[in-house]
Amino acid sequence: MAKKNESLGKTVGVVLALCLVCSIVVSGAAIGLKPMQEKNAALDMQKNVLDAAGILKADTDVVETYQQRIDTMVVSLEDLTVQDDIDPTSFSNRKAAGDSERSKKLEKKNDPAGLGTRENLTQIYLVKDDSGETTGLVLHIRGQGLWGTMYGLLALEGDFDTVKGVNFYEHSETPGLGGEITNPAWVKTWQGKEVYGEDGNVQFEVVKGGAKGEHEVDALSGATLTSNGVEYLVQFWMGENGYGPLLKKLREGELNNG
Repeated sequence: MAKKNESLGKTVGVVLALCLVCSIVVSGAAIGLKPMQEKNAALDMQKNVLDAAGILKADTDVVETYQQRIDTMVVSLEDLTVQDDIDPTSFSNRKAAGDSERSKKLEKKNDPAGLGTRENLTQIYLVKDDSGETTGLVLHIRGQGLWGTMYGLLALEGDFDTVKGVNFYEHSETPGLGGEITNPAWVKTWQGKEVYGEDGNVQFEVVKGGAKGEHEVDALSGATLTSNGVEYLVQFWMGENGYGPLLKKLREGELNNG
């Protein structure tokens, strides 16, 4: 019996030692790969921004073009000031939204997109032409679809009203149905649409049966909940509880440093 117990003890010891070694190896690999993962994530976001702004082509040098054409900054949605003390390259809207100290809880009546919370600080991307003049803006948008949160970027022309492009770069919608939010043909129908009506309120809609107006895009066939989610997230983010006040200040040329 003593020999059996001794054998069992050795086996358990070997297993524990292997587990410890494996844990150290995995942890070391994760730490070692983190800088590369962060670099790749940053590059992907640069591609997404350029794509939404209509700048990304097959032969585009992403890093060089991004540096030349995009000014990235962090802005407060509370007091509408630029946060010069925050590095925009390391700032995460998603982390800020999940931080109770850097976000605000939304009342259900003011939360059509089903966000729960809205970050107090956000990244914005000013688009420049070859002469350095600001010609547009790219903004983070997100909201609930059928199966989860849809994350995207909405690009506006220099009037901060007309849509230049949209890019839903992360979602879990059904392929062939709600997943068509990434279909280039559907994305193209957004170009030239206007977000705001003459009264200054959000008029953007996703409609069934064929979009006819300057504020409308077609709903996705067989994907009513996804289409509704897209409409609701645009209405929220372009409204008073989202980017509405910021866009008004940008039109007036009054955005100041914090």
